[in-house]
Amino acid sequence: MKAMAEQTPSAREWIPSNPTLPKLAAAVQRCHGCDLYRHATQAVFGEGPANAPVFMVGEQPGDQEDRQGHPFVGPAGRILDKALAEVGVDRSLVYVTNAVKHFKFEERGKRRIHARPRTAEISACRPWLEAELEIVRPKLIVCLGATAAQSLMGSSFRVTRDRGKLFETRWSGRLLATIHPSALLRMPERDRAAREYELFLADLSVIPRELAS
Repeated sequence: MKAMAEQTPSAREWIPSNPTLPKLAAAVQRCHGCDLYRHATQAVFGEGPANAPVFMVGEQPGDQEDRQGHPFVGPAGRILDKALAEVGVDRSLVYVTNAVKHFKFEERGKRRIHARPRTAEISACRPWLEAELEIVRPKLIVCLGATAAQSLMGSSFRVTRDRGKLFETRWSGRLLATIHPSALLRMPERDRAAREYELFLADLSVIPRELAS
């Protein structure tokens, strides 16, 4: 059992002592907690105020995030920014990050196509996410997509079943789950995408109500 535990991928040893967000952002670039670092351009750490009341978690960086080194700067990030503005959430009050810090992808010609992280890769990266949560201690955690939600709530959590609801957590704040905005980009039917966007807005509208309570 001890040998198996030692072989389990984990970023734990790369977490600095007495961490701060700047120390974590520097240390994550040296992380070899799983093999995703081998092909990604860089690790993409979270960004936002250290005392942000809202803490948003996505799955992993995308192609643009990997190249630029910042979270939610690609097409999905633009949808998120638009939606937050529509429900009245000040984007400057939001800390944004991902459950996995390196971009996992498949090469198709000159394109790099998103590949879903494996459970072991998500688990390996969880110490970074937990360290961020311990520092920010937000009032509300918002999980965007199943990977983010299950990384914090366990594999039995279903976004399709529990989206828009509030859950207690072992961290300081409560948790809300919804779809990842990238899911809207993958919907070819315009009518369906429009309906799903309205549902996305309805989920996010919980944020200002929770902050005001």
